Amino acid sequence: MRVLGISAFYHDSAAALVEDGRVAAAAQEERFSRLKHDSGFPSHAVAYCLATAGGPPDAVVFYEKPLRKFERILTTAFATAPSGFRAFATALPSWLRHKLWIPYQIEQALRRGGFDAGGRIFFTTHHEAHAASAFLPSPFARAAILTLDGVGEWTTAALGRGRDGQVELIRELRFPHSLGLLYSAFTYFCGFRVNSGEYKLMGLAPFGTPRFSDLILERLVDLRADGSFRLHLDYFDYLRGTRMTNGRFARLFGGPPRPPEAAITQRECDLARSIQAVTEEIVLRMARTLHRETGEENLCLAGGVALNCVANGRLLREGPFARVWVQPAAGDAGGALGAALAFASRDGTAPPKDGIHDAMRGALLGPAYPDDIIAATLAARGIPAEHLASPAAVAHRVAARVAGGAVVGVLQGRAEFGPRALGSRSILADARRPEMQRVLNQKVKFRESFRPFAPVVLADRAQDYFDLAAPSPYMLFTAPVRQEHRRPAAGPAAAAFPDCIHEIRSDIPAVTHVDYSARVQTVTEADQPFLHAVLAEFDRLTGCPVMINTSFNVRGEPPVGHPREALEGFLRTGMDALAMGSFFVDKTSLGSSALPAAGQPAFAPD
Repeated sequence: MRVLGISAFYHDSAAALVEDGRVAAAAQEERFSRLKHDSGFPSHAVAYCLATAGGPPDAVVFYEKPLRKFERILTTAFATAPSGFRAFATALPSWLRHKLWIPYQIEQALRRGGFDAGGRIFFTTHHEAHAASAFLPSPFARAAILTLDGVGEWTTAALGRGRDGQVELIRELRFPHSLGLLYSAFTYFCGFRVNSGEYKLMGLAPFGTPRFSDLILERLVDLRADGSFRLHLDYFDYLRGTRMTNGRFARLFGGPPRPPEAAITQRECDLARSIQAVTEEIVLRMARTLHRETGEENLCLAGGVALNCVANGRLLREGPFARVWVQPAAGDAGGALGAALAFASRDGTAPPKDGIHDAMRGALLGPAYPDDIIAATLAARGIPAEHLASPAAVAHRVAARVAGGAVVGVLQGRAEFGPRALGSRSILADARRPEMQRVLNQKVKFRESFRPFAPVVLADRAQDYFDLAAPSPYMLFTAPVRQEHRRPAAGPAAAAFPDCIHEIRSDIPAVTHVDYSARVQTVTEADQPFLHAVLAEFDRLTGCPVMINTSFNVRGEPPVGHPREALEGFLRTGMDALAMGSFFVDKTSLGSSALPAAGQPAFAPD
């Protein structure tokens, strides 16, 4: 059986293909359209999945029920009338143009791929899709399931269990009471973009103190012992308007929202730390309730909130479950995969379980490009490149250049599915160099200086550097840097933001955050042979098995997909070298004529 799953029309649209219960392909539309968090119908991603399939799909499954979601929009508009009319009027055109015509759009996309839908279009609910994406590809034969996000149709959080290849949801929290929307409200108030800036808020939190946590729990959130809660909606504007918060919220926290791109103050740092602390407490309480009610020892997580790797790390260290597995595409993109898996599991077709390995294939589910395409891309731009004899030779060259201080872009094999670069569309650099965080942020990524970089480490050496309780192949858990690798702060003990950003805190300063934490990726040879070879050679050369791994993109752009985008990004940023397939390009070998004029965009769509 071939099942095509689709998610669309909110953010991070995607398509996924499941064949006989096996995850075969998955990709986000943004990787083709070059529109970050693209919410449109994923025509390119669907075409990619259909081209990968061995034949026409037996079923196409959409990741939520649009009519039920439209019911929520209408109900909310009537309940908040007349003040809610503005929000309803803003949403209505999109529903009339796109969201009420999803079956037609699916049929059109299939016809463009040479297939006939034939009435085989189905729908699952949003949190059923999240739950299926969490449990069915996990290593566990049975587990508790927790899904958390902004909102699906009505559900904002769901507690459930998985066993015998089936998913059951047993409790839920309903709109408008939502942990995802609460976190997004603070994202908006601190001057970041909702649905894309939440990870910035998480990265800002360690620079602050949780001085507003009690105020949040006293005035904004009525939190119960079991983790359920109600929001005091008088402080929020998302029911009635087009903003997340209102004037009452601003007065509570000492002034208006921070304008985007304005200087970040200590208030924003403290707000970020405070809402992060509240979020972690809610997640821990829900997890304890779920453990008590299901008796399961394993936990699977999905939904946008499950991308909060700080909360995940605390749940792994302090929570009641023996093991925790997080869907690497936990947000809406993963809903496409969950929809396909949920449908396939109805007849008992589900990924096999061995208790150790998951079915995500390292999340390397996107397109790959052979050497002939890479060679043609280089030739079209007149870029000289060295053709190396083997993947091992490429890996050794990358490791040697990184050990020498270079920043190296990598495009190897299939692209990652989900928001994290895992070694296929990555930028690699030396974590030991104190200046490397500044170099990457200012000359390569062009992003905010406070944002930390993630370490990638050989799995069998991870415990030498991090207090990590379990493998972290998808970069979804933070862990403390071990005490023996830490260094005391050189400046004042309580240096304020932003003076403390570039302090040297460990032997791997470029990946050590201000609180001595790191968002760790562990690598095995079985799951990531190329990246493992790079790290092993780097370890041989330097005695250190840790590198920086960050996504191959610049601020405001999705990660690169095609070799053309990788090459243009390399040429237009401060990267020193590029490894694509068997080809290696060193910028020192290029003349000035090969480099684009300053001010051109880094990555341009077709």
